[in-house]
Amino acid sequence: MFVAAPIDASNKAGLYAELVAQARGLLHGERDRIANAANFASLVWHALPDINWCGFYFHDGTELVLGPFQGKPACVRIALGKGVCGTAAATRETQLVRDVNAFDGHIACDSASQSEIVVPLVAGERLLGVWDVDSPKLARFDDEDRVGMERLCAVFLESLA
Repeated sequence: MFVAAPIDASNKAGLYAELVAQARGLLHGERDRIANAANFASLVWHALPDINWCGFYFHDGTELVLGPFQGKPACVRIALGKGVCGTAAATRETQLVRDVNAFDGHIACDSASQSEIVVPLVAGERLLGVWDVDSPKLARFDDEDRVGMERLCAVFLESLA
């Protein structure tokens, strides 16, 4: 059984380095996308402070469909190009939104969310989906979070190869 070590949340670079190591250990040897996504979401949920939702949306060839997550119930389907998740999927670029109320077309699944970061999950040329994290705090996410989340997502993608 995997047991996560305590993580120092006051040092973001160290926090993400430790999370990457824990994710690599947690996902090692398993190739099932749903199982890995569920464990990945749980790991991040329990490690990161000041978040109120984290999870996956997987691309079904047409739109994004809700996958494993932690937090309140969420929107089930998101069109490409719509909201923060759909924008990340369409552009294949991480979206770091310090104030979701200032993001044109933001989809509010939870009205408590104030900031959001979404990392597209791309394998080769194929869009697999997005990793989405919300916070009830304005400007919760910064460039250190972007780098850390992208490194974490790389571990998730490696686990599926």
